[in-house]
Order: sequence, then structure tokens, then C-alpha cells
Amino acid sequence: MADTAPQDAAKPTVLLPEAEVQRIVADLAAQIAPVIDDETVAAVLLTGGLWFAADLTRALSRIGRNVRFDALWLASYGDEQTSRGRIDVYADFQRSIEGRRVLIVDDVFDTGLSLAEAVRIAKAKGASEVLTVVFAKKPWPLPRAPEPDFVGWEAPNRFLVGYGLDHAGALRGLPDVCALD
Repeated sequence: MADTAPQDAAKPTVLLPEAEVQRIVADLAAQIAPVIDDETVAAVLLTGGLWFAADLTRALSRIGRNVRFDALWLASYGDEQTSRGRIDVYADFQRSIEGRRVLIVDDVFDTGLSLAEAVRIAKAKGASEVLTVVFAKKPWPLPRAPEPDFVGWEAPNRFLVGYGLDHAGALRGLPDVCALD
């Protein structure tokens, strides 16, 4: 099989090994379970949040919370390393969330644009309550709204890949969270 990796790509530096990722997910599930029920809709923000959402919903199930599942497909980065400053909505909720508690699940909180748009959409669709959880929260020089309700890891201000985080669509499948800088 031919090597298709970019020749100028830096080697990822592991910041958070897979075992620590899984410990963080289990801890988040334990924090979230008491404030949701089985009628809660866990709504993943695609594409990056998919890995975290899969692990989180399984962790919730292990402790007796079997949430419903849906997705929003939002994008603010495209293939760039910085946000374009706007959100594109590629796909909306697939089912009605009216009158339901919604748990928005995302991989990383940096500018806050995607999370804010997801909360706005969920409220506009009639969610009775909107909670948010992110696997990683990066430092940001300006105030962001809304801040996530649950945060797994306070990440460094580095370009992250792995566990759903990508570089132009690549490296999402790494089991560890890595820096690519």
C-alpha cells in the first residue's frame, strides 16, 4: 500500500494517551448521568464529535443511561487550521426534539461558534433544556458564550489531532489526542 501521508507533515506528539481519554470519558458520563434521563437526546456535532459521542453514549449506557441519539453537521474550519468565523449548517436534527432535554456533544471548544450555533438551533427547535459537553476546552483570549456545561480536559493552546480532531480531514482516527505543531 502506498504511503499517502503528506511529505511535509509533522509527526504528532501524544498529549493524552488512549487510556487517559477513556478515563476522562467515563468521568464525564458519571457527572452527566444524574442530570439527564433516557428521553434526553444526545446530539453530536459532526464530524469531529463522533468519536467522543460514541464513547460517551456507551459510557452512559454502562451506568444505566440509555439516551436517544441525533446529530447536527456544522462546520467553521473547513480544511483550515483556523476558524473562518462563520458556521455552515450541512444537516439539521433528524427527529423532533421539541419538549426534550438535549445534550450537545462536541470534541473541542475553541472559538465557541459551533457550540453557540448548536444551542441556538436546539432552542429554536423547541428543546426544553439544552446542556453541552465537550471533550476538550482550549484557552481563548476572548470571552465565549455559552461556556460548556461539562468539560473533560483543559487542553493546551496547540493544534490538536486524533480522537476526532483533524488536520484537513486526516488523523481523526488516532486513539490518542496529539499535537501537530
